[in-house]
Amino acid sequence: MAVFDFNSDEKSIDNKKESTYEIFRSNKREASAEEPILVLRNSNRNWPKQAGGMFANPMKADAFDFNMDGEISRADILKVDARFVNLLKWLGENHIVVRLYGDNTEDGYAVYGIKETGVAVRGAKLSAEDGFLQFMIGKLFASDAPAESELEESESEEGDDMKLTSIRSITDFLTCAGSTLPDNIRLWARRNLAVARSSEVTPEERRHAQRALSMMLSIQWKNNYFESIDPVEARRILDEELYGMEKVKQRIIETIIQINRTHTLPAYGLLLIGPAGTGKSQIAYAVAKILKMPWATLEMSSINDPEQLTGSSRIYSNAKPGIIMESFSAAESSNMVFIINELDKANAGKGNGNPADVLLTLLDNLGFTDNYIECNIPTTGVYPIATANDKNEISAPLMSRFACIELPDYTVEEKKVIFTDFAMPKVLKRIGLAPEECSITEEGLDALMDLYKNTSGIRDIEQAAEHIAANALYRIEAEHMKKVVFTADMIKELL
Repeated sequence: MAVFDFNSDEKSIDNKKESTYEIFRSNKREASAEEPILVLRNSNRNWPKQAGGMFANPMKADAFDFNMDGEISRADILKVDARFVNLLKWLGENHIVVRLYGDNTEDGYAVYGIKETGVAVRGAKLSAEDGFLQFMIGKLFASDAPAESELEESESEEGDDMKLTSIRSITDFLTCAGSTLPDNIRLWARRNLAVARSSEVTPEERRHAQRALSMMLSIQWKNNYFESIDPVEARRILDEELYGMEKVKQRIIETIIQINRTHTLPAYGLLLIGPAGTGKSQIAYAVAKILKMPWATLEMSSINDPEQLTGSSRIYSNAKPGIIMESFSAAESSNMVFIINELDKANAGKGNGNPADVLLTLLDNLGFTDNYIECNIPTTGVYPIATANDKNEISAPLMSRFACIELPDYTVEEKKVIFTDFAMPKVLKRIGLAPEECSITEEGLDALMDLYKNTSGIRDIEQAAEHIAANALYRIEAEHMKKVVFTADMIKELL
């Protein structure tokens, strides 16, 4: 392993008095020379686009020592993105040698990239390697700038010794990114870290605390400010994903316009009610795509005990988080679309309480507390979309938390268009058949529609498209036909 000796002649380092740097707040999701992570003074020389060295003055991290052909030259830090202040201090405190990537600008040397070199300073330890540093930088870019009060508080908190499954990585994460966490979660994390490191509690308690920390710190805690969404692009996505349903599309576009005006989510989620197979879940996925948010799905038909949603207390050795908390962890974001399928099954508790009561807590936007995590999680960035077949089976309290949209079943003519323009082309493309290799006569299409005229939704005709395309592929490959044209008799015989 290479060793870097920074014990150079002090004369090669410019003498300088204690300096301060400007902290600027940015919510940019990536860096460039115009939107840098930090800016270094470059009045004496132009620094190279890639330069190795180490952050100096660890307690303040207010300078960077460049290693230029064995000579050490120090550059003051002029400006730092507020999200990265503690990360720079951590790099300095642990004497981690890094390579900066930047451009010389009128304001100074604008740094837009930092990588660990894997070189050790004599007498110092290596960090958890560049993979972790890039993970930290990614998390910081995805977070929002901390408030000034949070930054001041974090400066007084001492860190210690980063992969968020180990105590060291959790500790380092809190040191570098603690100020970007909500106040209550930052305090919760430090308490749980104390438990995870304590020798005065049982190994089981330490394990639970460490697991809870790993889950909570994997989540990107965002504020409830939402950027504007292009209604034209939203409409394009809806038309691409859904045929017809003009009232539904209009309601979704209204929601988009409301978000653009207020930059917050609506107070109520959407409840989609209609027969099976009418595309309720597909609408929910389209909304998540429009909002550019991760999504999680909750199947209420499989929930018969509220504890499945709320998790179990850590007093039990086999304790675990609930499904809602696991959804936050899987989405890795506090802002997400929460799809609740079969809401009309939410009242089907079996003896230990009603799962619907847990949903009410989640839907009220007052925060959600999992029994295992034991921390109030903000839910203002959660947009719930529920689906149901029978609204009469949904309790009044649950109904009052949603804006209800009823989806009528498709007519035969609508099913014909969906089959011809959506279902069949999609299947042919997936299995590698050209449209001219598999086609259906008009009489064949009428025969197909007649078979499914009394079924609800479009799942049956989608399955029929799969069957027809598979049969055509078989005939082309096994019987060496160049193309297959399905007539009414062929459709009746096949299906």
